[in-house]
Amino acid sequence: MSTSDPDPTKPTRDPTAEGARARHQGRPRDACPYPLDSKEREEWMEGYDGRVQGAAHDLPMEPT
Repeated sequence: MSTSDPDPTKPTRDPTAEGARARHQGRPRDACPYPLDSKEREEWMEGYDGRVQGAAHDLPMEPT
Protein backbone atom coordinates (compact mmCIF):
# COMPACT_ATOMS: atom_id res chain seq x y z
CA MET A 1 0.00 0.00 0.00
CA SER A 2 1.39 3.40 -0.94
CA THR A 3 1.40 6.33 1.46
CA SER A 4 -1.27 8.11 -0.62
CA ASP A 5 -3.79 5.27 -0.19
CA PRO A 6 -6.35 5.83 2.55
CA ASP A 7 -6.07 3.58 5.58
CA PRO A 8 -8.77 0.91 5.10
CA THR A 9 -9.08 0.46 8.87
CA LYS A 10 -9.89 4.13 9.43
CA PRO A 11 -13.44 5.16 8.49
CA THR A 12 -13.72 8.03 6.05
CA ARG A 13 -15.77 11.02 7.12
CA ASP A 14 -19.04 11.40 5.28
CA PRO A 15 -20.79 14.49 6.64
CA THR A 16 -24.01 13.66 4.78
CA ALA A 17 -24.23 10.21 6.38
CA GLU A 18 -23.27 11.68 9.77
CA GLY A 19 -26.13 14.21 9.54
CA ALA A 20 -28.65 11.53 8.58
CA ARG A 21 -27.43 9.32 11.44
CA ALA A 22 -27.73 12.24 13.90
CA ARG A 23 -31.36 12.83 12.90
CA HIS A 24 -32.12 9.11 13.16
CA GLN A 25 -30.63 9.11 16.67
CA GLY A 26 -32.85 12.04 17.67
CA ARG A 27 -30.04 14.57 18.01
CA PRO A 28 -30.93 18.25 17.48
CA ARG A 29 -30.06 20.03 14.25
CA ASP A 30 -27.64 22.31 16.09
CA ALA A 31 -25.53 19.26 17.04
CA CYS A 32 -23.60 19.67 13.78
CA PRO A 33 -19.89 19.54 14.66
CA TYR A 34 -18.67 21.46 11.61
CA PRO A 35 -17.87 25.20 11.47
CA LEU A 36 -20.38 27.68 10.05
CA ASP A 37 -20.01 28.33 6.31
CA SER A 38 -18.01 25.13 5.75
CA LYS A 39 -18.68 22.63 2.97
CA GLU A 40 -18.83 19.86 5.57
CA ARG A 41 -21.55 21.69 7.53
CA GLU A 42 -23.60 22.14 4.36
CA GLU A 43 -23.27 18.40 3.61
CA TRP A 44 -24.11 17.48 7.23
CA MET A 45 -27.27 19.61 7.05
CA GLU A 46 -28.21 17.99 3.73
CA GLY A 47 -28.00 14.59 5.39
CA TYR A 48 -29.91 15.78 8.45
CA ASP A 49 -32.67 17.39 6.37
CA GLY A 50 -32.75 14.62 3.77
CA ARG A 51 -32.46 17.02 0.86
CA VAL A 52 -29.90 19.12 -0.99
CA GLN A 53 -29.58 22.67 0.35
CA GLY A 54 -31.02 25.25 -2.02
CA ALA A 55 -32.92 22.66 -4.06
CA ALA A 56 -36.46 23.48 -5.05
CA HIS A 57 -39.25 21.71 -3.23
CA ASP A 58 -40.95 18.87 -5.06
CA LEU A 59 -44.16 20.04 -6.63
CA PRO A 60 -47.19 17.86 -7.34
CA MET A 61 -47.37 16.49 -10.85
CA GLU A 62 -49.88 17.98 -13.25
CA PRO A 63 -52.79 15.62 -13.95
CA THR A 64 -52.66 14.19 -17.45
